[in-house]
Amino acid sequence: MASVSDWIEGARLRTLPAAAAPVIVGSAAAHHLGGFGAGRACLALVVALALQVGVNYANDYSDGIRGTDDNRRGPARLTGGGLAAPKTVLRAALGCFALAGVAGLTLVAVSGTWWLIGAGIAAVAAAWLYTGGRHPYAYMGIGLSELMVFVFFGLLACVGTSWTQVRDAPWWLWMSASALGLLSVALLMANNIRDIPTDRESGKMTAAVRLGDRASRWVFAACVWGPVPMIVTLGVAVGLHPLATCALGVGAAVWAAGVSLPVLTGASGRALIAVLRNTGFYAMSWGALVALALTLS
Repeated sequence: MASVSDWIEGARLRTLPAAAAPVIVGSAAAHHLGGFGAGRACLALVVALALQVGVNYANDYSDGIRGTDDNRRGPARLTGGGLAAPKTVLRAALGCFALAGVAGLTLVAVSGTWWLIGAGIAAVAAAWLYTGGRHPYAYMGIGLSELMVFVFFGLLACVGTSWTQVRDAPWWLWMSASALGLLSVALLMANNIRDIPTDRESGKMTAAVRLGDRASRWVFAACVWGPVPMIVTLGVAVGLHPLATCALGVGAAVWAAGVSLPVLTGASGRALIAVLRNTGFYAMSWGALVALALTLS
């Protein structure tokens, strides 16, 4: 029987900072544009976190019943490791999706952004079909997984959060959302780099498997360094003091260097779990720096 710590590990809490960051940036953008709403921001945060945990449990369930996790070398999964019954893990995933749905519908109702219902349904469908269904796109290795992560955990999460508070989405908000999308792709890539040997054995042809170890590491580095010039551009766009803008760039560059160096020097196995955690905190720190810039400008 799975313990509480097993369920916490299955929720993959190290991915949650990256899920929260777009809500922070979107809410800070709304404040900068004169329309911040604390209640709506909290609802958006519940949607983001519940959806992320739901994705993690759904991935655990689907990979487990397919046998993909039978020979994994990382932390044991709930389903694949035999720690919990598959149906129990499935119920946990569906429960998280239901929570995200209730919070999302409440947010749509209070904000009047009814078009977001379609976007929310698409997000849940993308989350389930990542490794679920007859033809999961995570097994195709054509970049669709990375695209979905970029769109739903970057663009939609950030711009959608802001739009529920203020009906404005300037170009610098889309740029910030794109930066957070890149960091979510980096999280996915780090996870898949770690799993290349076992994924190849099980037939899970992720983009990392198709690209190979070396190229995947450079893709990861590009994703974590991309947000550095973007945060500098943001500072200039919103009229932040030049010294503060330089400080933003230096702070982001320090994080990017610290996160990318282990990957580029060959970190593998458990060392990449630390990279996953640090990439999540980088995304959170990037979001906090942007929020500070938008508040001060």
